[in-house]
Amino acid sequence: MTQSDPAPEEVVEAERAAAEAKAAAEEAQRRAEELAAAAQAARRDAEESAADERTNDDPTAPDDDESIAAIRAGYAFDGPALEIGALVVDGRARPDVPVRIPFGMLNRHGLIAGATGTGKTKTLQVLAEQVAAGGVPVFAADIKGDLSGIATPGESSDKLLERTRGIGQDWRPTASTTEFYCLGGLGTGVPIRATIEAFGPTLLSKVLELNATQESSLALVFHYARKSGLRLVTVDDLRAVVAFLDSDEGKPELKAIGGLSSATVGVILRKLVAFADSGADVFFGEPAFDVTDVLRTDDDGAGIVSLLEVPGVQDRPELFSTFLMYLLRELFSTLPEVGDTDKPKLVFFFDEAHLLFRDASKEFLEIVVQTVRLIRSKGVGVFFVTQTPKDVPDDVLAQLGSRIQHQLRAHTPQDAKALRATVSTYPHSHYDLEEVLTQLATGEAIVTVMNDKGAPSPVAWTRVRAPQGSMDPTPAETIAATVETSPLGAKYAAVETTDGAASVLAERSRAAAAEASAAAERDRTAREAERLERQAPKTSTSSTGRRRSTRMSPVERAIGEASRTAAREIVKAIFKKRR
Repeated sequence: MTQSDPAPEEVVEAERAAAEAKAAAEEAQRRAEELAAAAQAARRDAEESAADERTNDDPTAPDDDESIAAIRAGYAFDGPALEIGALVVDGRARPDVPVRIPFGMLNRHGLIAGATGTGKTKTLQVLAEQVAAGGVPVFAADIKGDLSGIATPGESSDKLLERTRGIGQDWRPTASTTEFYCLGGLGTGVPIRATIEAFGPTLLSKVLELNATQESSLALVFHYARKSGLRLVTVDDLRAVVAFLDSDEGKPELKAIGGLSSATVGVILRKLVAFADSGADVFFGEPAFDVTDVLRTDDDGAGIVSLLEVPGVQDRPELFSTFLMYLLRELFSTLPEVGDTDKPKLVFFFDEAHLLFRDASKEFLEIVVQTVRLIRSKGVGVFFVTQTPKDVPDDVLAQLGSRIQHQLRAHTPQDAKALRATVSTYPHSHYDLEEVLTQLATGEAIVTVMNDKGAPSPVAWTRVRAPQGSMDPTPAETIAATVETSPLGAKYAAVETTDGAASVLAERSRAAAAEASAAAERDRTAREAERLERQAPKTSTSSTGRRRSTRMSPVERAIGEASRTAAREIVKAIFKKRR
């Protein structure tokens, strides 16, 4: 037997161990099969039990009068409230069970969600009309022009009146006082503009689609401009600062900033050029919009509805959504603390909210979360409007007290996953929400709100009220006439010229060029004077003390001419600066 061969007793022991391991594995397999069979039987029993329950009860409706009474009580508030609609039971509306939102809870924010064509915009219009009628100003973006009908009385029809009577709505055609705005003068409306420095590097980075490194570099450029007293008003101002830092003259300044490479500066500069070439630079300039202009009421005390008409920027959705975030942040920075009040000072509807969060940086999301969390103490309520709750980050979604969820579709595995995620965010209810949310008709929604005690209300299948303004867009000529007579037109229509960074740096460059030219002329004249002096005959005064001639020597003439030339150049530079 060689040294590598095992001993007989080792072979026997190994075979015994292998047999025991095989027996243990077979026992484990048998046990696993028994457990699987038991689980399958339990699942079958549960499905049969659920089928029996569905035979006797409708899982999509309240199962008894007690549940209906609980929903009625859950939406019976003492103070003023917005009427959302009426409870739906067995396919029929119950006008005796209204579903409402307390006015005082509007600053706890909300969400209006649902697939395309399910009634989100009309729900937004219903809420906006009532908010304004209650004396609270409204701000909303009108992406497709559908919401502009709020400025025109609605038209009655038999179908409309049948619906409104069925939910207990006393429908009357009513127009809301509306102010139309547009971004930078693109479109019909009072132009809204912002300065680049007020917009800030974080929001601008999202618009320019910069990565994290480029965003931090842009922040350094803003810091340099502020430290150097260079105002960033327009895109041209920012381009001028970036181009200066990338020039031979500015490279020492660039090096002093630290952490900013020439390659990154080049990328930012190219992005700014493309941004300006697309025409988006008109959104930035002066006069900058004063956000307190949206906090107005009309002569009758109703809140004015401020509509930002943005069909002209549909090809730049990130710009539109980020501009809305800028306005919201400006409101937060401008308004004083008011705490909890009977009514908010403003309700802000943030349509197409998914555009705001798409590809957002960590720093950008932090701004959004902080603003939404704290702005309620300034008396501002924010309602995000989007397709599914998953479009909104969890940290933001957690701040939204009211939920109006229209129909969701589950045609794909991803849709089904989104549906389950949506259901998981609702309080426990008697509804099978996975089934109900796919069965809702247009104009119906699953609702839960924050009640006047700060607790969630019961989940209610709701048939939403009809808008009292027009469901069609307001005619273009009516919008144009409204804008023409707006008291804000004179304030914002004309673009102001500014002493921004571009003009300052250009003036510095002209002054430097003039000084360089004058210095070159002085140097040339001095050389010419030296040449003339070398060529001039040497003379001396006589010992008799004759009077010295008053004629200037060639050197003196050359120096005088150089001084006059330099003076002219400096004076020209000064007068150019004044102009």
